Amino acid sequence: MGFGSYTGSTIQMAHFSRTAALFSVAAALLLNALPSQADVYQYIDANGTISLTNVPNDPRYRRVIAELPRSRTVISDGELEPVIARHSRAHRLHPALIRAVIKTESDFDPQAVSRAGAIGLMQLMPQTAVRLDVRDSYNPDENIGGGTKYLRQLLDRFNGNLPLALAAYNAGEHTVERYQGLPPIPETRQYVQKVLRYYRTFLTNDRLSSSRAYRAQALGAKARALAPSLPTRSSDRP
Repeated sequence: MGFGSYTGSTIQMAHFSRTAALFSVAAALLLNALPSQADVYQYIDANGTISLTNVPNDPRYRRVIAELPRSRTVISDGELEPVIARHSRAHRLHPALIRAVIKTESDFDPQAVSRAGAIGLMQLMPQTAVRLDVRDSYNPDENIGGGTKYLRQLLDRFNGNLPLALAAYNAGEHTVERYQGLPPIPETRQYVQKVLRYYRTFLTNDRLSSSRAYRAQALGAKARALAPSLPTRSSDRP
């Protein structure tokens, strides 16, 4: 079944593992042909051939791009705090690092879509989302869960080297391994610097907030300790 008068479309590509760029191009072509409310589904067969469609006729198809966004919708850091905290604990990452990646990738816009086809708060490519079991990249919880999991995998892969892990998040792990260090790609190097700058800023803000909260709590306790007790009236005595 198509959408309105649109009868649906399917694009096939061979050798998925070697054609990530072609995947993005094909997805973009399909999206351009679809109405604004269309979803895109993907199926990868045993030979590595990718099929993209908006009319899945096989239960093995999985949605990789949800309904296309109509306008920019920004979620505040405060609204995302419990989601970020939960996934940061699960994957042993500091919440400030996750916020820094989100700020750099999408500026807290859950409906952001890049020209390359990356989606959501942490800008997951469709093929990466499939690998991370993310079914709806526009969903903030799923997107942050997938992006945080991926960043943890990259940190483990590069022995805890944060700049290399961030470079791999931006340019791909194979690119970092090929250069055996930060790739000489201006966009990737600027990306790493930007995330690290936001990371330091968020860390500082977190520490200041914690310090202010601690001081307020200490002052409150001191004030209660110094407050004179109210005299007991004779009528109040048993």
